[in-house]
Amino acid sequence: MRAVIFDLDGVLVDSEDLQYQAYLQVLAPFGAAVSRNEYAEHWIAGGRGPEYAVQRFGLPVAADELRARKHPVYHHLLRQHAALMPGAAAALARLQPHFALAVATNSNRDDVGFVLDHFGLGRFFTTVVMRDDYTRAKPEPDAFLTASARLGVTGANCLVVEDSYRGVVAAHRAGTAVVAVPNDFTRGNDFSFAAAVLGSLDELSVDLVEHVFERH
Repeated sequence: MRAVIFDLDGVLVDSEDLQYQAYLQVLAPFGAAVSRNEYAEHWIAGGRGPEYAVQRFGLPVAADELRARKHPVYHHLLRQHAALMPGAAAALARLQPHFALAVATNSNRDDVGFVLDHFGLGRFFTTVVMRDDYTRAKPEPDAFLTASARLGVTGANCLVVEDSYRGVVAAHRAGTAVVAVPNDFTRGNDFSFAAAVLGSLDELSVDLVEHVFERH
């Protein structure tokens, strides 16, 4: 059996800007704000945006406190403005007859559950791995190792679909093949570990996946 493992935010659901807006709201009471480029670099690509904000602005709270304050704000924005990435549902329907599908995400159980239920995506996935299901966040490989273990598939028989440098590195460290589908926040990321960089999920075909597996 072969499997395709999808990241959620920025790959299947168009949520990166909502995450950004949530952090802007959290930073505003401190008189602080970050640009979209800063958010793309330190939050999405680097994964340590709250640490960056605390240091840059000398905030009187810890990075984990910023993360905790952001969760309910993002939770509310997601329920108001959630939208799928172009081609997401069609790509899942196209691949499901040929591969086991999974999600491996840094999002929490409530937000993942909302997205899957709201858009009717849950039926496509054999397993869903959320942030509280593994120990170390991307770029460590834990999310994808957990997904492949639940699927009963070796890393060599998994292909990961990611949108960011951090996610691509995590997939590489997990020993899986990986393709990148950048969004507006991640187009400038380093995707040198990716077997292919796609313009959208419309390009994620069964033939392309099979080709990547043959080369991996």
